[in-house]
Amino acid sequence: QVANGLSAAGHHEDALTVEEAQLSMLRRIGASEYNILGVQNNLAASYAQLGRHDEASRIQGDVYHVHVKLNGEEHIGTLLAALDYATTLITLDRCQEVKSVLRKT
Repeated sequence: QVANGLSAAGHHEDALTVEEAQLSMLRRIGASEYNILGVQNNLAASYAQLGRHDEASRIQGDVYHVHVKLNGEEHIGTLLAALDYATTLITLDRCQEVKSVLRKT
């Protein structure tokens, strides 16, 4: 919640630092994939807010692929992850990859 507050206040670099620490802690303690996915999604959003779209797309791609593995291609979580990933790919003008992602879902 701290990271969300920082981000809402426009402190995106600080939010990014908190989210990176959260992700590291969750991995260390063996948190569920779903908890890790939530933090990764927030982390990707922070990267995007900072204009770091390549890093955001890498994380969103990971999130999307884990959702496919855990839930299948037609689950709402997978579809939302695909939309986030595709949106960032469009920002990066990587249209062929967008087509690939959207055809799978």
